[in-house]
Amino acid sequence: IQKSILRDAYNELSLHFLAKMGILVVTDIERPDVEFICRTLGCTPVAHPDGMTADKLGSAEHVGDVVMPGSGHKVVKFTGVQNPGHTMTVLLRGSNDLVLKEANRSIHDAQCVVRSLVKQRALIAGGGAPEVEASLRLKDAAMEMTGMDSYCMKAFAEALEVIPFTLAENAGMKPIDIVTELRKKHAAEGVKGAGINVKKGMVSDMYDLNVLQPLLVSTSAINLATETCALILKIDDLVVVQ
Repeated sequence: IQKSILRDAYNELSLHFLAKMGILVVTDIERPDVEFICRTLGCTPVAHPDGMTADKLGSAEHVGDVVMPGSGHKVVKFTGVQNPGHTMTVLLRGSNDLVLKEANRSIHDAQCVVRSLVKQRALIAGGGAPEVEASLRLKDAAMEMTGMDSYCMKAFAEALEVIPFTLAENAGMKPIDIVTELRKKHAAEGVKGAGINVKKGMVSDMYDLNVLQPLLVSTSAINLATETCALILKIDDLVVVQ
C-alpha cells in the first residue's frame, strides 16, 4: 500500500481518486513536522509529482492508525522503516492545552540545557552563585582602575546582581537580605558556591546540594545582555513616524 504525506496541496476530489487506487494520504501536517518526518523516514520533500523519483521515497513495512490507550485519539504509526533517521518522538498527554504547553516548554528547556552541556562540557554552581562571584571580582577590578572604565565596570558588576535578586524575588524571599547574605558568603567567608536555596529559603553551598548548571547557559545570557545594551547605547536619536 502506498502512503503519501501532504501538508495542504490536496482537495476532496484528489483524496477520492487516491483512495480508489489504494493510496493512503496523511493530511494536515504542520510545516515543522514535514522536516522531522523526512529525517525519520529517510525521504525527501517533493513539491510536484513530476519530481517524485525512487531515491526521494521512504519505505516502511507497515503504516496504520493506532488508538492511544486511555483516549480515543488516533495517531499514524510507521513500523519497519528501512532507513530510519536519528530522531525521537516524545508524546505528551495532559488534561488541557495549558498543561500540554507547560509540559512542552519544560521539555524544551531541559533539551536546551543538555545541548549547552554537550557543546561546552563545563558545570558551575547554580542559584545565582556565579553571578555574585563575578560581580565581586569585577568590583575589585574596578577599584584598581580610574576614569570612565572604572564606572562602567562597576555598573556591569551591579547589573549582574539582578539575577540573584530576581531569583530570590520569584521564590518569595526577601531579595535585599538574600543578596546581602550572598555577598557576605562570597567576600568574607570565601564560599564561592554559595547560592540561593529556594526549598529552605536560605543561602547554601550549591555544590553540596548538587545544584549545578552548564557554563554555557550563564555565559550566553551575559553575552546576549551585553550585546543588547551596547546596541541600545549606539542609538543617538529616535524618529517617531505617525
